[in-house]
Amino acid sequence: MRLSRPFFQLPLLFDVARLQAEVAALPPEAWVAHPDQVPGNSAVRLITAGGGENDSVHGRMAPTPWLEAMPYLKQALAGFGVVWSRSRLMRLAPGAGVPEHADINYHWHTRVRLHIPVVTWPEVRFHCDGEAVHMGAGEAWVFDNWRRHHVENNASAERIHLVADTTGTAAFWRFVQAAPPPRAQWRKVAYDPYTEYSLLAEVNQRFPIMPAAEVQWLLDDLRAELAAASDGPEARARIVRFSQLLESFAFDWRQLCALHGVDGAAAPEFQRLAIALRQTAPLLADGLVMRTNGVSALLVLEKRVLQHLVAEDAARQREGLS
Repeated sequence: MRLSRPFFQLPLLFDVARLQAEVAALPPEAWVAHPDQVPGNSAVRLITAGGGENDSVHGRMAPTPWLEAMPYLKQALAGFGVVWSRSRLMRLAPGAGVPEHADINYHWHTRVRLHIPVVTWPEVRFHCDGEAVHMGAGEAWVFDNWRRHHVENNASAERIHLVADTTGTAAFWRFVQAAPPPRAQWRKVAYDPYTEYSLLAEVNQRFPIMPAAEVQWLLDDLRAELAAASDGPEARARIVRFSQLLESFAFDWRQLCALHGVDGAAAPEFQRLAIALRQTAPLLADGLVMRTNGVSALLVLEKRVLQHLVAEDAARQREGLS
C-alpha cells in the first residue's frame, strides 16, 4: 500500500518485559526459516491460513498455537480492532539484514505491515526511501512497503519484531495519520488478564476469475505510476503505447466478464487474453519503471496482475488437469 511518507510511528507503548517474556518462552521448534530463505532471517508463524504451519496469504486465517500461548501479544494485536492477515515474529541474527526490495506483489496492494519491536538494539536500522529510523522496543510503526526498503542488524545480538499485515479500518488510518501528542502522553498498553480479547482474522478468498472492476483498478494504478528510466521522446512514446495496451486489455477483460461471469466456467478464454498480454507487454515496456520505487513496470504487471487473473484451481479444472 502506498502511503504519503515512508514511516508513521503510532502513539502507543507496549509492555516490553511482558512481550520479551512471552517470546522467550517459545520452544526452539517454533522458529522456522524465512520463506524466501534469506540468510539470518527466521520467523514464528502467528496468524496463518487455517492456523497451521504455512506461509500462505490465501484462505481463512487463524491464530496458530504459538500465538495462543502468548496472551499479551494476542491482546496487543486484538486491541487495534482491525482484521489481521498473515502475521509473524521476525528474527534477524546478529549482523544479518533484509536486502533492499519493494513489496510489489498483489497481496501488498491493499495491505501494510505493523511492526512492534520486541527485542532490538540501537544498532538496528530500518531504511525506507532514503530515510532511516531505529524502531524502539515496545513501540508501534507502519511504513510504506511500496517504496524501496531494507533492514540492517549491526548489533551483536538478535533482533525480533512482531510483524502483522492488515488493510486497516478507517479509524485505524485516522489514528495512524493523526499528529501524535508528546511522547509523555502516549497510551501505555498494559496486560489485562481479565478480559477476553477478540482477534479478527482475514478470510482471503479469490474469485476464480478476477472481476473486471478489480482489473481496471489495478491497471489504472499501474498506469498512474509509469515512468521511463531515461527521458526522451522515444521513452515518452513507450509510456503512451504501454498505457494504451493496458487500457485495451481492461476493456477486453470487461467484455469477457460480461459474457461469462467470473465463476471460472470460461477460464481458457480469459487465459488466452492474459497470455496475449504477457507476450505483447515486453515489446512495449522496455525501459519503463514505477515512478516511486524504480521497479520494472513489466515485473509489477506480472506480480501484481497477471499471476492473479485466473485462479490456479479454475485453470486446472477447465483444462482437465485435476
